[in-house]
Amino acid sequence: MRIGQGIDAHAFREGGNLVLGGVNIPYARSMEAHSDGDVLLHALCDALLGAAGLGDIGQHFPPGNPEWRDIDSRVLLRKTFAMVGAEGYRVLNADLTVVAQEPKLAQYIGTMREYISTDLGVTADQVNIKATTTEYLGFTGRGEGIAAFAVVLLED
Repeated sequence: MRIGQGIDAHAFREGGNLVLGGVNIPYARSMEAHSDGDVLLHALCDALLGAAGLGDIGQHFPPGNPEWRDIDSRVLLRKTFAMVGAEGYRVLNADLTVVAQEPKLAQYIGTMREYISTDLGVTADQVNIKATTTEYLGFTGRGEGIAAFAVVLLED
């Protein structure tokens, strides 16, 4: 078995579409990013790549490359999962945390789990997602952006 962890954070910008876990979240702001800015899926990609010893998301999908401009991060997740699978690994579980003072995310977590489990070819009970705040501390607490953390367990 192999374990990997991933972390991502992006600042907010006014307007646009806020996407987390592949889900469009109604909100007045979105993430400042080269892709769709889905910090949850980016952290998950890094965790998968790390567990398989394949580097990080920036090596495979460099932000300066126009090919990845505004790309749906679910596409990146599926490509990452294919790389991990090509190395002979399968996902046993993923545990993900979104850190955001706002917006509130509880009503979207079920759909996020559904999308992620589909993209990883696992059941929804193999994907856990939590949302938390920092009680107004730090950049997430001040509402400047969102962070995400991911841990995955792979088996060969």
